[in-house]
Amino acid sequence: MATDWRPSAEIATLRERARLIGEVRAFFAEHGVLEVETPVLGHGGSTDVHLASLSCVATTPEGRERLWLQTSPEFHMKRLLAAGSGPIFQLARSFRDGEVGARHNLEFTMLEWYRPGFGLDELIEETTRLIRRVLPDDPGPVRLRRYRELFRHRLGLDPFTESLGGLRRLAEAQGGLSMDEAARDECLDLLMSLAIEPDLGHEGLDVVIDYPADQAALARRHRDPEDGQWVASRFEVYCRGSNWPMAMTNSPMPRNSGHASRPTRPRAGARGCPRWTATRGWWRRWPRA
Repeated sequence: MATDWRPSAEIATLRERARLIGEVRAFFAEHGVLEVETPVLGHGGSTDVHLASLSCVATTPEGRERLWLQTSPEFHMKRLLAAGSGPIFQLARSFRDGEVGARHNLEFTMLEWYRPGFGLDELIEETTRLIRRVLPDDPGPVRLRRYRELFRHRLGLDPFTESLGGLRRLAEAQGGLSMDEAARDECLDLLMSLAIEPDLGHEGLDVVIDYPADQAALARRHRDPEDGQWVASRFEVYCRGSNWPMAMTNSPMPRNSGHASRPTRPRAGARGCPRWTATRGWWRRWPRA
């Protein structure tokens, strides 16, 4: 346990953070996006198998209950959308167990926003405009980079068709750890973070698109224009070697949204996070295409 009472953040960093938050709020106010605040505690944790939720036991009107600190404000914000809120944003305190490092902390602030009716191109345009707004200098031009082409160019393999054994061997060579039990997505994530991400965003804002469908989470899926492979309708922005926002077009139908999260639920339950039912009321009111 740390005994030093002094804060880890320098005062200059706090001032820069305050400036950045002010710019974010001004940006969304100018574009008619409502700021909201949703609960930090919920009766369920994340459905994403890659995220571990923190919990606490509290006294509620129902007695002593286990409540879960939210890994993101996503599901609470989608309840607002289903109730007709229109475009919304939030600067939310979020919590993820085990995520500790030079760029990660158990507790952090997440900017999340929703633009009903926006397609992926509109989200990319708005996201890159926001980044330009908050940065003190021009990051350079926007470049679309396809996930598949990045792997082909940097590693000489097709991430959609390479065998699991081949991915494990390459990931082990890159990371120096045994990958004998690693899943396909774990291998791809490691290769992306170690071999590809450090080179992105140094000559502008690199927007990576067309991720594998298995990495869609709650995003829509569409056919890859090259060969008809299913890919995720999501993107991530890289600036100067760092990953910035991730965005997606959400699956519009309740049954599709439920399908997107269903494979993670049993595995999430195995990690100690309670399963929750995809047929909660707000799913039935989710906007239809």
